[in-house]
Parts: sequence; C-alpha cells; structure tokens
Amino acid sequence: MNKIKVYNSLTQKLEEFIPWDPPRVKMYCCGPTVYDLLHVGNFRGAVFYNFLRNFLEHEGYEVTFVYNFTDVDDKIINRARSESVTSEQISQRFIEEFWRDFNQLKLRPHSANPRVTDTIPEIINFVEGLIQKGMAYVTSDGDVYFAISQFPEYGKLSHRRVEELETGVRIEVNEKKRNPLDFALWKSSSGDEPRWKSPWGEGRPGWHIECSAMIHKHLGAPIDIHGGGMDLIFPHHENEIAQSEGLLAKPFVKYWVHNNLIQLKGSKMSKSLGNIITARDFFNQYHPEIYKFMVLSVHYRSVLDLGDEAIARSIRLLSKIYSALAWAEEVLHSQQADKDEHKQNQEFAALSHQTWQAVLEAGRHDFNSALMISHGYELIKSFNQKYRRGMKIHHEMISASRVLLDFYKKLGNLLSLFLEPPSQFLKNLDDHLLQEMGLNRQDIQNKVDRRSQLRKERRFQEADLLRSELNGCGIQVHDLPDGTSYWEVDKST
Repeated sequence: MNKIKVYNSLTQKLEEFIPWDPPRVKMYCCGPTVYDLLHVGNFRGAVFYNFLRNFLEHEGYEVTFVYNFTDVDDKIINRARSESVTSEQISQRFIEEFWRDFNQLKLRPHSANPRVTDTIPEIINFVEGLIQKGMAYVTSDGDVYFAISQFPEYGKLSHRRVEELETGVRIEVNEKKRNPLDFALWKSSSGDEPRWKSPWGEGRPGWHIECSAMIHKHLGAPIDIHGGGMDLIFPHHENEIAQSEGLLAKPFVKYWVHNNLIQLKGSKMSKSLGNIITARDFFNQYHPEIYKFMVLSVHYRSVLDLGDEAIARSIRLLSKIYSALAWAEEVLHSQQADKDEHKQNQEFAALSHQTWQAVLEAGRHDFNSALMISHGYELIKSFNQKYRRGMKIHHEMISASRVLLDFYKKLGNLLSLFLEPPSQFLKNLDDHLLQEMGLNRQDIQNKVDRRSQLRKERRFQEADLLRSELNGCGIQVHDLPDGTSYWEVDKST
C-alpha cells in the first residue's frame, strides 16, 4: 500500500499510518450530545471523518467506522424538564433531527451508531473492572470516580503535567473527590433523572466512560483512529485514555486525529456572543454542498471561518467547477459526440492522470482535502481555457469532456462532493441568489431574449444599454461565438 502520513495529536508529529491489523482499520469519532439541533461547528467532524474513511478505503483499507450518540446527559435532562417530557423523548427527537441534517449532506452511513442507553451493561462492567484494579473509588452516596493518581501518564494527550492542569483548568469543585481532576464514571441519580441499577445504587454513566465502553463493545481495543474536535482533547479524550488504558493495561488508540473549530467572521461561536448558527439554518439559506465545500477547502487542522467573504468565495469556486461540468455534459449529449465517441484526447488524458496523482499525494499527506480540491480546480481551468462554451464541438473537446467528468466523479466519491447534477445545481444556486437580490428569473430571461433580438436587428446601442441594465442588477450576460447568449448571476462579489 502507498504510504499515508497522519498528524497524531498524541505525539504532535506526522507519522506513517500503519494500522494494528492491516488492511483492517478500526475508527471511532465522538458524535453529538442530542439535546438540540446541531450547529455548523458540530458537522465539521462529520464531513471530514467521512472523507478520511473514504480515502482510506480508496487506498485499500477496510474501515469500520463507529459514530455514537450521547443520549444521557445533564443538558438532555434540563431540556426535558423545561418541556415537561422525558429525557428519552428529547434524545429521540434530536437524533431524528440529526439524521435529517446529516442526510442533506449526502454523506455515507457509518458502520454503527451506538447510543449510551444501549451500552449500560458494558459501562457498568467497565466501571467494576476499574474499581477492582484500584483505579476508581466509590463515594458514600454512590458516585464512582476515576483516581488520576493511579494513572501516571495522565496528561499525555493534552501535553500538560497534572500540576499545570490543576492550576490552569477550571474544574468543578467537589469535596467528594480525592483530587480535583478525578472524574465521574458513575453518578447517583435523584428526582426525575434517568437511572439504572448498579452495584453502587441507581444512577447513570459519567460522560467520559461512555465512549470507552462503546469503543470496547463495537470495535474492541486497541483501535487505530479516534477522531473528534480539538475542544475534546481535554478533558474528554484525556480521560478516555486514562480509564481505558487503566483497565486494559495496553494502548487504547494508535492515532488521535483532531479537527479544528469553526468561527464566524473571525470570532469563536458562542452563546454569549449570540453567533451560534445551526446547520439547519445554514442549509436553509445555502445548499449543503456549499457547506461541505467550505469544510473540505480548508485543512482539517486549521480554523475554518464561515464569514460572508468565505461563503461568497466558495460559491464562486463551486459555480466555476459546476459550470465546467455542465458544459462537459452538454458536449457529451451533442450529436457530434455520437460520431466521435472513440476518438481520444491524449494530451488532456495525460494532464488528468498527472493531476489525479497529485490529488492522491495530497490526500496521503495528512488527508489534505484542501490541496486535493486545488489540484482538481487546476484541471477545470485547463479545460475552460481550451474548450469554452459555444465553441464548435469536435472530437478533442468530446474526449476532454469525458475525461473531466470521469475525474470529478472519482474526486467526488472521495470527498462526497461534486455529485449534484451540474445544470440543476447551477439553477438552484442562481435561484437562491435571485431570491436574495429580489429578482425574478422570468423577467431576467425576457430581458436577455429582448437583447438577443436587438442584436439580430443590429440595434447594438439599445442592446448595450440593456446589457448595462442587467449588469447593474447583478446579472452577467455571455455572448457565445455561435451568436447565442446565456446569463447567470454575478458571483464575483
């Protein structure tokens, strides 16, 4: 297999990817806590790890990809209380809402989507094992805590000493803990809180133990890749390592992969700033393809800005890519394409092959989707320079169109991008922009048709005035060599 380099958060360096048991790869990504609609930052991981799995499979690996739901949590309980319903009703509702948003992104399904509530026996067994090994302790009221003093390597993922963590991290004050950094494995339940029977009384799992138990149940430890946002490194992933390696006495994860966060117009998303945008709201305003493109156009370890300028740039680039694909499809559907079906454009085929190798090399260097997209865009530019819309169709153009569409089908399968019907995607994009601009498609078409008629009548001054009027409204009119015209919304701003 080809060498793949991946940045390992544990060692803080690029390492060659060698799974424990090649070609099999076991991969786990922390999913959402289901108490509300997910915001745009939550879905960055869903998009990126979907691509990571796709790329590994392209390279010959057999990936089992587990993505969980946390359906027991204080936030779920509080939401249930505020609505006078059960926690189960809240979690079920927002799992269904998650799938509604996820399906709009047209990502591939995961191998498994376990829920915490389906993993309670395994969680209890896990906690019992830690207590028996002296890694955890039970308090008088039935809570169970992991004792970080029993795990000398605590802090190795966040790369901080325990002393630094104790002074530099805000930790909940709790007199029952032996150490402020000790964390809950099991919480006693009271009042209307969800509860399960355990050796320590009725209660519910702590947050961190859930993922360790689900990984152990569905993948078995150790696993090859554990993914999640950088905000999970401490305490969540740090605690996963402590409890898992504390129980199993062997490595838990070989490669820790963390995606960076999303900010809006240069600011971190936060409820206090009032700049949280749900994925639902974003998808209602912009095509989900635009969101996927934005996520994958930035390296996963870099901050992604979802500001107006970044959105406009993504729309502009996507429009150029889909415009080329739409023209290539028109070429292949022409009568001339039937006559010249078997003639090859060796020059463009060679360029496509060279570009594809560059795409794969970018993917093999820490899953650099941004560079992959950039290489693909260079092929689009080469196609557009030689085979412009409206030119006479000939066998070299037909062959190049076929090569371009095949290239983007392969690239699209890796990225879960560029799989929309090109002409329909462009129409939907223009319709959205027209609506924002307060313009009517039929009115624009009538003016373009009127201008074409004026040009036929050689009334060029009037035609130029009409073109200026359309430009002033944000509409670009393109005159083709064969005398016809077409229009599109100006996406340059």
